[in-house]
Amino acid sequence: MTAPALYLHLPGTAAEALEFYQGVFGGETSTATYAEFGRTDGPGSAVAHGTLSGAVDLHVSDAGEHDEPFSARGLMVALLGAAEPTTLRTWFAALAEGGDVVDPLQRRDWGASDGQVRDRYGVLWLIGYEHGTDPSAEATTAQA
Repeated sequence: MTAPALYLHLPGTAAEALEFYQGVFGGETSTATYAEFGRTDGPGSAVAHGTLSGAVDLHVSDAGEHDEPFSARGLMVALLGAAEPTTLRTWFAALAEGGDVVDPLQRRDWGASDGQVRDRYGVLWLIGYEHGTDPSAEATTAQA
């Protein structure tokens, strides 16, 4: 079974978001427009379905007339141990660009490191790792 993937309906910023997330996580993107899907509930050039496939898989679209644009409360996307610690620190810093560090990526009393960052599209990410997996055992990151 494939793992669940994030799917965001955005207020006309889907193409921009897909480019941003590819810059953060790498991977391959693909998009289809409203016109290509035969949709008439938005501009023909709007993104009807965009996909990022790679270390992190996600989907985006421009919200149509009857779609509610993304907003979330009480939800975070966990990337705990999803990559090597150096990669996770890089992702944290990149997601913070134009966003907000909610809780800095730092070593915790229980020995692991984690932190929370809300990116420029409003997605709250929890990023962390166990120190047994980190050769440098440091939890440093640039904060926005």
